[in-house]
Amino acid sequence: MIRPFEDADWAQVWPFFEQIVRAGDTYTYRTDLTSDQAREVWVQAPPGRTVVFTEGSQLLGTAEMCPNRDGPGAHVANASFMVDPAAGGRGTGRALVEFTIEQCRTDGYRALQFNAVAASNRHAVRLYERLGFAIVGTVPGAFHHPTEGYVGLHVMHLPLT
Repeated sequence: MIRPFEDADWAQVWPFFEQIVRAGDTYTYRTDLTSDQAREVWVQAPPGRTVVFTEGSQLLGTAEMCPNRDGPGAHVANASFMVDPAAGGRGTGRALVEFTIEQCRTDGYRALQFNAVAASNRHAVRLYERLGFAIVGTVPGAFHHPTEGYVGLHVMHLPLT
């Protein structure tokens, strides 16, 4: 089930958020974020949204979506996703991306754009492409992966109209 984020959800989100960000191999966030800093980055105020994917009482993943930019760019959405590594391979990520695409359409966005998808995050790139996103540009060497060195950051785009 995918539902809106509730304040009490952070207690289940933070442990896997911390694990993923500390690894430093997928997100451009600082790897030393505190729980409070991470929550401030992740939990979106309206018109943005944050949602969670639950299975029973277990929270398996989360997504956040918001306008990519203010003003004349506010018709394009941006989103990010995190899945508990212990729940990987169960379709949680795909469900969150599909939900986000439909929610952004419902919210009236004309497109969904990911600004910084690490080229080394091959699983995510493959999923996004399967769901219709195109790589519209790559910034060479913009992401410092802990084992692969400097890799590109893709800008990925999906028209919603």
